[in-house]
Amino acid sequence: MLVGEVLEKDPKLVIGLMSGTSTDGIDAVLVQIHGNGTSTKVHQVAFTTIPFPDSVRSRILAVASGTFGGSEELCRMNFLLGELSAEACIAVCALAGITPNSIDLVGSHGQTVFHAPVPSEYLGRTFASTLQIGEASVIAERLGCLVVSDFRVRDTAARGQGAPLVPYTEYLLYQDPTRTVALQNLGGIGNITILPQGGGLEDIIAFDTGPGNMVMDALTSIITNNASRFDFNGEFAARGTVRMELLSWMLDDPYLSEPIPKTTGRERYGAAYVEALVETAQRMRISLIDTLATANRFTAETIRIGLDRHCAIRPSRMVVGGGGSLNPVLMANIQACLPDCRVLSNEDLGLDSSAKEAVAFAILANEAIHGIPNNAPKATGAAHPVVMGKISQ
Repeated sequence: MLVGEVLEKDPKLVIGLMSGTSTDGIDAVLVQIHGNGTSTKVHQVAFTTIPFPDSVRSRILAVASGTFGGSEELCRMNFLLGELSAEACIAVCALAGITPNSIDLVGSHGQTVFHAPVPSEYLGRTFASTLQIGEASVIAERLGCLVVSDFRVRDTAARGQGAPLVPYTEYLLYQDPTRTVALQNLGGIGNITILPQGGGLEDIIAFDTGPGNMVMDALTSIITNNASRFDFNGEFAARGTVRMELLSWMLDDPYLSEPIPKTTGRERYGAAYVEALVETAQRMRISLIDTLATANRFTAETIRIGLDRHCAIRPSRMVVGGGGSLNPVLMANIQACLPDCRVLSNEDLGLDSSAKEAVAFAILANEAIHGIPNNAPKATGAAHPVVMGKISQ
């Protein structure tokens, strides 16, 4: 199906795919999208997550850390993730009871394996860079529809940080003329979007707050000897005690004082960070359970610090999405850090926290095929609005 044919359809059946820094698996959401731009209306039809097999997840983490076999493995992983993404699309279609050939469009974020948003020197040149893999042509071939992928690179080329990407879609879906609203996503990394009361796209404030679930997930894996990938319902954190001496060490973090626009990822809060955290806790004679409880509180504190530093008008409501919103200990810590702000989950609004980011990429794909700029330059630092996403057809 060609772009022109899809543009004529309203509504469209669109699949959004997201695989984040937690590397748990591929989120696939099927939505019906009416219109585009500020007239966009979205109805969620079905959602599923296809977990990565342990062998695949371990190699993704190795590739993302740079300790991999070289260009051959990167090439093979790119196509493997393309196949797994196509399978996730087929799975969500089966869940919805429709055939894959009914899909008009797929928006695929891909898997970030390197993200260097701060320009650095390489072979005599200084520039930023980012790389997401998960071959879109494989998805297009398996489903027979348009696929929009590789969203971050266009913003990065325009001198932006290539992140956060969701503020544009959050503006379309959540902007409120009566109050200032904060949207906090808690995937592997935490990112926040502030929508000032009655403001426009140019008024958005957005940035990565710091680690979301990433550090807690790694600690849970250590505690359970890799039996659990995440702290289900915050059960381990609930058993621990926040240790202020370790929290102070964590809060002495240069990222938290960096100006916006800013973004971060596994390169800062990955294996090396967790190793340093565990070693510090051991020197302080702090147990792993207490370390996890402290890391949980740290994620909440990074949100408070981000608002204190970068938001002159405090939000009266914060809507939390992503896997972290399902952790009651973390949600309680966030509320404790923000006593004057009502902290809600997407579920409190009748929405699906787990599907939020995947829905965003379905919307970004729809905007891309219409040729509508879909970044938020104030949030990313890009020199100007751009149309993010490469089209495979």
